[in-house]
Amino acid sequence: MTGRPLIGVSTYLEAGARWGVWELDAALLPAGYPRLVQRAGGLAAMLPPDAAQHAAATVARLDALVIAGGPDVEPGRYGASPDPRTGPPARERDAWELALIEAALAAHVPLLGICRGMQLLNVALGGTLVQHLDGHAEVMGVFGRHAVKPVPGTLYAGVVPEETSVPTYHHQSVDRLGTGLVPSAHAADGTVEAIELPSAEGWVLGVQWHPEMGEDLRVMRALVASARV
Repeated sequence: MTGRPLIGVSTYLEAGARWGVWELDAALLPAGYPRLVQRAGGLAAMLPPDAAQHAAATVARLDALVIAGGPDVEPGRYGASPDPRTGPPARERDAWELALIEAALAAHVPLLGICRGMQLLNVALGGTLVQHLDGHAEVMGVFGRHAVKPVPGTLYAGVVPEETSVPTYHHQSVDRLGTGLVPSAHAADGTVEAIELPSAEGWVLGVQWHPEMGEDLRVMRALVASARV
């Protein structure tokens, strides 16, 4: 491959977004995501929700895929009833991103799940989620930081071998792991902070934190490098 690889990033679809004199439905993505892709050597392409049947054709045009953070996954997707603290469903986005994940896995396209994206990767492979935990989103609307420790011998440990402090904001986490997934980093309280799929032919990693809110480019650089193979 020559030039910068094309990295698709899933987006929000929000009603009544405002800019200038306008208040319209909008496909939104915090600027940290494309900036992180660009700083790591990739070209960023926004992927707003679409019909699930178009996921395979979309993924076929990409060199790698990022499933971005966002709202809680609908609990019915993993056979659970909603906890009162679980946010409202984003069914269109759930369906689209699950289809993107399945297409990327089938086509061996490198895949990175960030926060919600990691949780959705787990759900796509038959796993479940803890619907509420304390200590990982201390102040509403403000990213915190905590340490994550890699599991030796994993893909993630090969990218980031030491314990690091990461930007974090989530109130849900992985519970039962999906088929084939293994934990590759933990927080001090035991929360699974990264998962990966060692049996996959492609590069597959999920991180519970938000690398787009920090300065450490190693995870995204590893995704971009895998897209160059």
